[in-house]
Amino acid sequence: MRNTIDFSPLYHSAIGFDRMASLLDTVARDSKPSYPPYNIEQVEENQYRITMAVAGFTEGELEITSEQNSLVISGRHQGDGESRNYLHRGIANRDFERKFQLAEHVKVVSAKLENGLLHVALEREVPEAMKPRKIAIEGLGKSELLEQNAA
Repeated sequence: MRNTIDFSPLYHSAIGFDRMASLLDTVARDSKPSYPPYNIEQVEENQYRITMAVAGFTEGELEITSEQNSLVISGRHQGDGESRNYLHRGIANRDFERKFQLAEHVKVVSAKLENGLLHVALEREVPEAMKPRKIAIEGLGKSELLEQNAA
């Protein structure tokens, strides 16, 4: 059974939503759990945080790349050169790459590694030109009324 959504009716009346349709289709296909586990939370109205469990990785083994509307977090173990004889190995020690699609005007503010958790702070900055603004309504003001009455 294929889990795809037919977006063709959307294309009949909506313009410029092809990226969103593609994104939703990708999410529907990639619904399996992934490594490493992570949380996405909204801290404030325009502030978000991704917290990723990266136990065993050092700062030098992690890389965060932000380009256009995507964020890529990857981890590459460099190895310690020791050969170990594990009786049980339950801690994953594998490389990863996790991609996140960002909405327009969302940028990465900071990242910190703390107690095996990588915290990435994001913020949406809406440009002034896109913010709502009040438009003054011109009409007959008091000074104009006085001039008309005096005439």
